[in-house]
Amino acid sequence: MPAPSFGLDRFQLVLLRRMADHRPELVDDALRTLGASHTDLREAHKRWQARVHSRTFPGGAQRYRTALGPPREETLRRVGDLTCTGLLWPVPLWPDLRFEVLCAPGGAVWNEWLVRAPGTPPPPLRTAADLVPWSCTVDDAARAFPPATPLPPDAPTRSRLALTVPGTPTRVFAHFTWGLLQYVSDER
Repeated sequence: MPAPSFGLDRFQLVLLRRMADHRPELVDDALRTLGASHTDLREAHKRWQARVHSRTFPGGAQRYRTALGPPREETLRRVGDLTCTGLLWPVPLWPDLRFEVLCAPGGAVWNEWLVRAPGTPPPPLRTAADLVPWSCTVDDAARAFPPATPLPPDAPTRSRLALTVPGTPTRVFAHFTWGLLQYVSDER
């Protein structure tokens, strides 16, 4: 018997659980917006982890289709010589973003994170001061501060970029969770 749908509302809590490691004040605000508690957040995370580690719950792209329902959008993307599929779900907490699952041919998941919604302009990012928590995605920052250098992640669901601030020799390190900026530091 298949597990009941997890749902986007609960999945937003899963995203917030990892973000609470760095931005607890923003997570508290988000929980109030969602009408949820820290108990709800912990329970959603626990249920998600049980699903992810279950031998009977599907893997790959089917995991997200089963948990979140059909994606709102599917896009084809070229990555080198391969054509990949991007599955996109709306995220009500961040209306300008989508949760993207990038799949290789055959359905294996290559990446899962928040991205800018198609047709939604990125925020203006010109200086390091513009890099405020939850203001931008990995792609937004990489495009605004080329050349951006990806760094090894320091934990699952996290990404890091080394960025050079235009017009200065200053190098900063942007830290993301689920693809959304959490903080910027002068050190890796």
